[in-house]
Amino acid sequence: MKQKLISFSLNRSLMIAMVALLAMGACKSKKKAAQPEPEPAPVERVEETPAPAEAPEPTAEEVAVEKLESSFNSLTSASSPALANQSIEQTLAMFSNQDTPVLIVIHEENGIKDYDEPTTIRKYLEYLKDTKKNLNFISDIRLDANGKVSELELRRK
Repeated sequence: MKQKLISFSLNRSLMIAMVALLAMGACKSKKKAAQPEPEPAPVERVEETPAPAEAPEPTAEEVAVEKLESSFNSLTSASSPALANQSIEQTLAMFSNQDTPVLIVIHEENGIKDYDEPTTIRKYLEYLKDTKKNLNFISDIRLDANGKVSELELRRK
């Protein structure tokens, strides 16, 4: 009889515990449903400036400068004299003639520029081929009516 009483009370206890758990679970879900949701924090609206539709077209001078800088770099990194000579001929095609002046600014003060000895584009390209160093960058470029370079001004990097 004692065993029956123990098993009966154990079954009864388990049943009461299960009912209590279900009741507690149901209360929590009802409580959550009854509470209003907190209002979201106010969000500041930042007006975005519209992005430009397209970047402006580069000018003829800017395109020429990019091509020349690329040509100068490929000339200094040429693996053989034949490739360097080919690069020189391709670069000379961008100039009005092979005697186009190249001025290298060595100093500037109060708007007055001091230039290194003037040279021609052919001589400058040969110099780049021999030294394999491009120590200058293009600071000014002038194009003729045909879009070819008629004068080039360089500065030390």
